[in-house]
Amino acid sequence: MSSLRPFHLAVPVKDLSETRAFYRDVMGFEEGRSSDKWVDFNFFGHQFVIHMASSSAESDTNPVDGKAVPVPHFGVVLNWEDWENLSAKLKSSEIEFVIEPYVRFEGEVGEQATMFFKDPSGNALEFKAFRNDSEIFSK
Repeated sequence: MSSLRPFHLAVPVKDLSETRAFYRDVMGFEEGRSSDKWVDFNFFGHQFVIHMASSSAESDTNPVDGKAVPVPHFGVVLNWEDWENLSAKLKSSEIEFVIEPYVRFEGEVGEQATMFFKDPSGNALEFKAFRNDSEIFSK
């Protein structure tokens, strides 16, 4: 692949107003086009859309590091400083974490900071940062 292109992701929500306020006011995402059934957001340069749906996606979990990781989930890989800033912002906003912010593989290849939480419609998000971005896909 020669260049990274923005992705497009659409997720179901049960309450458009509440979920819109979460992504706009808590997460700080810039709002784009919208209708009475959907809203576009700038998700770190990617097109993220919340859509009204009769039911939100059911989720399951997988065990990772002794924690129940929600599946499905989505997010973005931030740089370390931005991850720390977002973590602090979410903690001060009293977000209820599914998995509290922590560092995995400390001092090892692939060292990463991660955290999981859900939006008001139950969509699971993971934000992470690698100590060294060149190790994102390392084994």
